[in-house]
Amino acid sequence: MTEAEDSPKPAPDVEALEQEGEIAADYLEGLLDIADIDGDIDMDVEGDRAVVSIVDIKGIDLTGPSGEVLEALQELTRLAVHRQTGERSRLMLDVGRYRERRRVELTKIGSAAASDVKRSGEPKALQPMTPFERKIVHDAVAAAGLRSESEGEEPRRFVVVLPV
Repeated sequence: MTEAEDSPKPAPDVEALEQEGEIAADYLEGLLDIADIDGDIDMDVEGDRAVVSIVDIKGIDLTGPSGEVLEALQELTRLAVHRQTGERSRLMLDVGRYRERRRVELTKIGSAAASDVKRSGEPKALQPMTPFERKIVHDAVAAAGLRSESEGEEPRRFVVVLPV
């Protein structure tokens, strides 16, 4: 084990993460006002990142097909936070609980792929996914007792589930 792996991670600066959430919420409220979209914004800190959610949104889909609009909004929001703090943000944005529902789906996909690999003994490549999606699949595969790797180049990077 290297020294970096051996030393504990520093505790997240909750105050700084809360500030990121507030900056993000202000930015998103401005966007919603400009677009004349009704929605409420929730802020939280989960682990080492701020989480901002647009909830109770009515009449419009801000996630887009496969979450592309949500990913774009998240990047714009991270840039707005960076502009004010000078620090790179790992903020997570959710709209209408899309990520929550997607997490459940991806956990099932990862578990099913692990079962297939255990049964066949052959590696299994999954469809291309975002980094958020790949992390959830990797976690589900690890929970099933197997390992996985990411292969390919963005935006076509995908998970391969490997036999033991």
